[in-house]
Amino acid sequence: MFSTEDSEFDRHHLWHPYTSMLNPLPCYPVASAQGCCITLETGQQLVEGMSSWWAAIHGYNHPDLNRALSEQMVKMSHVMFGGLTHRPAVALGRQLLAIVPQGLSKIFLADSGSVSVEVAMKMAMQFWSGGQQRKQKFLTLRGGYHGDTYAAMSVCDPDNSMHSLWKGYLPEHLFVPVPQCAFDHPWQESEADALRAAFAEHHHSLAAVIVEPIVQGAGGMRFYHPQLLKRIRELCDRYDVLLIADEIATGFGRTGKMFACEHAKITPDILCVGKGLTGGTMTLAATITTDRVAKGISNSPAGCFMHGPTFMGNPLACAVATESLKILAKGDWSQQVTRIEQQLKTGLYPLREHKNVNDVRVLGAIGVVECHRPVAMAEIQAFFVNQGVWIRPFGKLIYLMPPYVISEEQLAKLMAAIFNAVEQDALFIPPDSF
Repeated sequence: MFSTEDSEFDRHHLWHPYTSMLNPLPCYPVASAQGCCITLETGQQLVEGMSSWWAAIHGYNHPDLNRALSEQMVKMSHVMFGGLTHRPAVALGRQLLAIVPQGLSKIFLADSGSVSVEVAMKMAMQFWSGGQQRKQKFLTLRGGYHGDTYAAMSVCDPDNSMHSLWKGYLPEHLFVPVPQCAFDHPWQESEADALRAAFAEHHHSLAAVIVEPIVQGAGGMRFYHPQLLKRIRELCDRYDVLLIADEIATGFGRTGKMFACEHAKITPDILCVGKGLTGGTMTLAATITTDRVAKGISNSPAGCFMHGPTFMGNPLACAVATESLKILAKGDWSQQVTRIEQQLKTGLYPLREHKNVNDVRVLGAIGVVECHRPVAMAEIQAFFVNQGVWIRPFGKLIYLMPPYVISEEQLAKLMAAIFNAVEQDALFIPPDSF
């Protein structure tokens, strides 16, 4: 049982994400999790609306994932990947290459999503290090988010993101305006004008463009038009610039396609995946690239790619990831995501008329309610727990990214809780405070 002493120790000594140690946000002790429910130490059950930050796509405690983990554990939990290899890594590699966009063929197994972005950016820079053009700059969209590590922060929105604090400390890269043409709106060719101008002026120094395909996640939960992604691919080809697709949040079916790049029918030069790769069971990510990029890196002055995490290719994580991809290969995810999307549209779109709501957006298994005012985090979290749901808003956004296996009844409960929250003015920061 989680004691009062445990809670006090947690509060005073354990740092939680994006939380002050002087006045930390409340944390709710979890006893167990099963399917689409989290059970607190109090015995209260919460319907999971976040997929544990978008990763637990098959729900919790999935028997096939648990079995893969257990079977691998008795063989070996870990061996170094330098000079050694193993079946789980090879099996995972085969599964990945069977589903990623055509043309991607070389896989670097990383520890986490943010690390996979660091790896991708290093790949792009090292690719250009051996030629006459030592390209070192990156171009990206404002409103983006790519992780909390050093290089990843440098390509997040420099002014309107959680990383604006580090402006002036990070390498300075190039940004074009936030996409305005929504996913389901008519395409406006002028949307690509800023990109065309940036390429024309800076392509000699651009190592790569890095974008979150179609969905800008933690930077604002925006869904932009697939034609913009097509234009980025065309410009990269015209000016010989690499394209990095950060699919850490969108990969493995979340947007209704296996990868969001498929909405635009394009293949990036480098693909980053994570989160759902292991079904949320363990931390693992991958950076996948083309033969051309891999050869360019290998022909650079270093003669090899200069990166190698201690836990690269961890056998436990690889075994679970392989099993997670086998579950996806059965094809049920497509029908599940389609059903979730339809229910989210039917259930959330009426909130567009609410006085506290600015917009409602749905794509695949993602539902976003953008409010006029930022949420009061501690208060709205407590409200949702009292409603029997786990929803973790940020800023002005209350959103859902449920596990694909969620039932209609569970999803209805999540949406009802959002409706109830939007009615409560006290759950939002007063207008004169922001």
